[in-house]
Amino acid sequence: MSNSIIKKILIAVSAVGPGLFLIGYNIGTGSVTTMAKAGAEYGMTLLWAVVLSCIFTYILMAAYGQVTLVSGKTALLNIKSQFKWGKPLALYIMAALITGELLALVGIMGIVADLIQEGLRLMTDGAMVSVAWIVPVLIIALFSMFWFGQYKIFEKVLTVFVIMMVFCFVGVFFMISPDLLSIVQGLVPSMPDEPGAFGLVAAMAGTTCSAAVFIIRSTVVTEKGWTIDNLKDEKKDAFVSSAMMLLLSGLIMAVSAGTLHLMGLKVDNTLDLIGLFEPIGGKVASLMLILGIAGAGLSTIFPIVLIAPWLISDYMGKPRDIQSPMYRVLIILGLLVAFCAIFLEKSPTILMVFSMAFQAAILPAVAIPVFLLLNKKSFMNDYTASSRMNAGLIAVILFSLVTTYFAIRGFF
Repeated sequence: MSNSIIKKILIAVSAVGPGLFLIGYNIGTGSVTTMAKAGAEYGMTLLWAVVLSCIFTYILMAAYGQVTLVSGKTALLNIKSQFKWGKPLALYIMAALITGELLALVGIMGIVADLIQEGLRLMTDGAMVSVAWIVPVLIIALFSMFWFGQYKIFEKVLTVFVIMMVFCFVGVFFMISPDLLSIVQGLVPSMPDEPGAFGLVAAMAGTTCSAAVFIIRSTVVTEKGWTIDNLKDEKKDAFVSSAMMLLLSGLIMAVSAGTLHLMGLKVDNTLDLIGLFEPIGGKVASLMLILGIAGAGLSTIFPIVLIAPWLISDYMGKPRDIQSPMYRVLIILGLLVAFCAIFLEKSPTILMVFSMAFQAAILPAVAIPVFLLLNKKSFMNDYTASSRMNAGLIAVILFSLVTTYFAIRGFF
């Protein structure tokens, strides 16, 4: 019976398709730390921002998927070839995304290493393993998978991580049982009048409605081999993916709001969450949370390491061959950047929140081109945007401009 249930769950998660890759990318330690920080500092007050971000994530995922299915080309190549100013814009998007993702990569590796260190301490009653050992072991393991792997293998690995995340975060949520009324009240838009609130909202938007997700969306749709005949599948996939992102983000915020916020504590480090759950649920709760957050981090590292070679292939219109010399060199460089986590002097959490806010500032450059492409009759033929899609995209563009303002205000 239990095997049958597990099999059904695996089939359901696998059916998400390209969105699975993006769930693994999007719900990483950036989401966990940013949502936990928001929940700890403001309770469920900012839940509305997560809901809006996930609605707009669905709209942009569906939009970029539709453009890719009609054109048969990936996002940057379409931007480069369809606009007069397309080449510099595509280069700007590529450079900005790679910079932001490399910043995030260092933070993620630092957080995952800290979590593994804490998990080993809990399982061995106090034994400490240095981060200087954990990071190289992780990098060697990742390097081996990238060296010998293919996209389908990564998708299977991400399936495991996503399932692990879902079960761990749902389990911890029911252990904590946050106040449901506060969750409902969080759906009413309001803005705390405190320093850092604007930057945090921008970070929440950046980690959920991430510019990188929409550019990479076109690549993973292409990798799946979908055509215009799969348009309904693409929209369904985008909806399920966005809904799961909302579920996981909301769970993380609620867990933090129901514990840290009530105790007046703030998240300066991901391990703050772990330390709190030990007295509540014992080692089981702490280890579940460690497993969930570490799964989130590892599921994000795969797409981030691939983002530079994928974006370059996208821009140049060349095939994506993970075992080509260019891919292998760029993957090695990405993993070397991740190695810098050993030398982090500040909390990896701070670096993650900064990189997420940085992502929010790129969103208008990604939202406006897809709106123009979807309304270009000579390009889209019979598949131009509907009035409902246009209304959604205009709302996304306005949202992206507001979050960019929040990001700039948060930086300065």
